Amino acid sequence: MTLEEIHGQEPVPESSDRMQGAGKALHELLVSAQRRGGLTAGVYESAKLMNVDPDKVAFCVLAAAEEDEGDIALQIHFTLIQAFCCDNDIDIVRLHDIPKLADIVGPSEESGEPRDLHCILITNPNEDAWKDPSLEKLNLFCEESRNVNDWVPTITLPE
Repeated sequence: MTLEEIHGQEPVPESSDRMQGAGKALHELLVSAQRRGGLTAGVYESAKLMNVDPDKVAFCVLAAAEEDEGDIALQIHFTLIQAFCCDNDIDIVRLHDIPKLADIVGPSEESGEPRDLHCILITNPNEDAWKDPSLEKLNLFCEESRNVNDWVPTITLPE
């Protein structure tokens, strides 16, 4: 018996338009956040930021390639980050295409070295509520996903 059967809900099939819209919104959000300096990349850097100032975090992206699925340490980090995000009402999505993500985010600005893209946080630069249409679309996408018991939805970035 599935959770949907227990609660009398039918699982809602993912519409490709909805997924494409979320992927496009995520692409726009990443570009916008990077432009304004509101992007933190890396599992360790993200954990430090969430520990110091969780209220600044507006959105979280966890990315892993297929070969990373067997990395137990990374999966433990993901589990802890997901728990923290859920406890602090931070919406979170997963990606499986790190090369596309690297094309959008690019190398580290300081060193020019490739970044750890397994965890990316979108931060709010100030105390005022930052309004971004792409962030609002992603928040709605995550809320709709939670309504059908998909707590960490997977998004595909556009080509």
